[in-house]
Amino acid sequence: MRGVVLVLAGLFATFSPLDCNQQGSIPEGDLLVLTVATQETDGFRRFLRSAKHFNYSIKVLGGGETWTGGDYMSPPGGGQKVHLLKSALEDIQEENRVILFVDSYDVIFSSGPKELLKKFQQAKHRVVFSAETLIWPDRHLEDKHPHVREGKRFLGAGGFIGYASNLKKMLSDWSGADSDSDQLYFTKIYINPEKRKSINITVDSKCRLFQNLHGALDEVVLKFEDGRVRARNVLYDTLPVIIHGNGPTKLQINYLGNYIPNLWTFETGCTICNENLRPLSGLQESEYPMVVIGIFIQQPTPFVTVFFERLLNLKYPKKRIQLFIYNQESHHEPHVRTFLEDHESEYQGVKLIGPEEDIDPVTSRNIGFDMCRDNIDCEYFFSIDVDVVLKNEDALRILIELNKPFIAPMMTKPGRLWTNFWGALSADGYYARSEDYVDIVQGHRVGLWNVPYVSHIFLIKADALRTDLKDPDLFESSTLDPDMAFCSRVRNKGVFMFVTNMHTYGRVLSTENYQTNHLHNDLWQIFENPVEWEERYIHENYSKVLKEAFIETPCPDVYWFPVFTDVACKHLIEEMEHFGQWSGGGNVDNRIQGGYENVPTIDIHMNQVGFEKEWHKFLLDYVAPVTEQMYPGYYTRAQFDLAFVVRYKPDEQPALRPHHDASTFTINIALNQVGIDYEGGGCRFIRYDCSIRAPRRGWALMHPGRLTHYHEGLPTVQGVRYIMVSFVDP
Repeated sequence: MRGVVLVLAGLFATFSPLDCNQQGSIPEGDLLVLTVATQETDGFRRFLRSAKHFNYSIKVLGGGETWTGGDYMSPPGGGQKVHLLKSALEDIQEENRVILFVDSYDVIFSSGPKELLKKFQQAKHRVVFSAETLIWPDRHLEDKHPHVREGKRFLGAGGFIGYASNLKKMLSDWSGADSDSDQLYFTKIYINPEKRKSINITVDSKCRLFQNLHGALDEVVLKFEDGRVRARNVLYDTLPVIIHGNGPTKLQINYLGNYIPNLWTFETGCTICNENLRPLSGLQESEYPMVVIGIFIQQPTPFVTVFFERLLNLKYPKKRIQLFIYNQESHHEPHVRTFLEDHESEYQGVKLIGPEEDIDPVTSRNIGFDMCRDNIDCEYFFSIDVDVVLKNEDALRILIELNKPFIAPMMTKPGRLWTNFWGALSADGYYARSEDYVDIVQGHRVGLWNVPYVSHIFLIKADALRTDLKDPDLFESSTLDPDMAFCSRVRNKGVFMFVTNMHTYGRVLSTENYQTNHLHNDLWQIFENPVEWEERYIHENYSKVLKEAFIETPCPDVYWFPVFTDVACKHLIEEMEHFGQWSGGGNVDNRIQGGYENVPTIDIHMNQVGFEKEWHKFLLDYVAPVTEQMYPGYYTRAQFDLAFVVRYKPDEQPALRPHHDASTFTINIALNQVGIDYEGGGCRFIRYDCSIRAPRRGWALMHPGRLTHYHEGLPTVQGVRYIMVSFVDP
């Protein structure tokens, strides 16, 4: 029996002071989470949501107080947290109550109390601090930290767990100022062997309970498994319960917080997208939130007229909208003026700043914000750059209903991975691609995403503009562009910038190579903005030509199909008349090779207005597919020597004598409307005695040019007739 007693005595000698409580697990009801939050920021709301997800009991300290404890950008600081914690512990009488003390603005829970308490017990100490890779704020104390067998050895003050009695003892000597360093205070206790032993403190060296991100970004990845997502430390192969974006790792905690805890999984998709919504359905128009829409025109931009058309089509009561329009470009003054002349009275109010006022873009943004800040009824500011193609008419309603202080719709550029948001930032504050960026852009991950940068279009709550974002220098920086400076200020104020890809909203135009030396410059955008060009200028039924054989055959081997919109026809006519250098209709023509035209017309060639490359692109994209479908076995490269707009007038050139065309096939597009713009006209194919006397505006006649389709232009007896002719593959 004596030998057994010695063994038992030896075992008891190795137990830590915690071992007496390890006969059973700690009840979850014994755990209380304490945190400090003097303001309800987006980060604080994220913290509470994660705590609620796992049913943690939370007590918030310092609510409504003024924060005087410094910030992570200018350590030391944090003393205010210590004195608030010390006061709170005085009210806790249960000596074995387990207290978890963590920051809140940059902390999320990755698992629940049961796992946390189990890992706390396994640490076999009465107080466990988070561990750091880096030592601060005093590097001279490095050698005094006790060594650990594996893992991190430096204490982190942003999170610790312990019994209330031990924490009280640890804080008993605190008498520092709010601006003093909590990190330094706890470090000095930890590196003091006597105090460390007396209080029974250790650090979570392998990140089983706490994961501090500063100095450890390469260690942490997202782990998706069994419908759940959490952070994994790949260096130690651990699953930390609490994730802390300490120091300069706010972007990284924001990234992880898009997923943890279970905000988005592959199985469920977005789980928070329908939380805390602000539904607008059922409201009377007068009950809709008042919105100031800020429109910013800072450079020559294509399709500005279309931009204003889409603005008009937004499904939102115009009497609940005020417009702020900043136009820096004199080229766009007619577009703005026409819009306001026709529609200003439909809106509650309009403020216009034109190029003559010489106000810089940064100042204009502040003026726009002030228009909302100063109007007590304004609830939102909706900022839109004029190069935004807002296709979704419900966009404003959708964004308001999502009920975020700052939210942007994801906008794209066709055929590219470009969007109006960045998923990450490089070390110098510029673009970097996040791991999930491509999946978000391509729609494989759909939801709400807290990102570090957005541009071109966003909705911001007026309350945010009047409080966190009230400073007049939001766009100013000595090193960053205004949009980057603005996003940096928003982030530093603790306002989350969300982007949503739950709907398709539209795209952003390319403004590169946009020239303003024509009347209708948008006609030249077929290369830079082909999608917008097609929507503006290609007939709505053109797609049916190829898919549904939406094509007519009015004469043998003559095909008739829709190709141009009314706007395209109008713009081509106006562009030619604006150019004005119509040929005389004589045989001598120095514009063509040889200088002689056998069958002359009064016309303007495409190369005279610099449109030949664009016209070739049009033929390749929209005519060649029809040609190859209707003339099987023939493949065209859409080459042309002549492409021109012809003008027929009774007193100028009413008709055209019979002739063959110098082409393999010819395209003839009617640009205006018989019976409205002119009388008479048409085309007669003599061999077949077949006439087309009522050409439809925007429809193309396609027919062979040589040998079989000898034809003539029938007389125009009244008005002016315009056609677009192209001799293809001469």
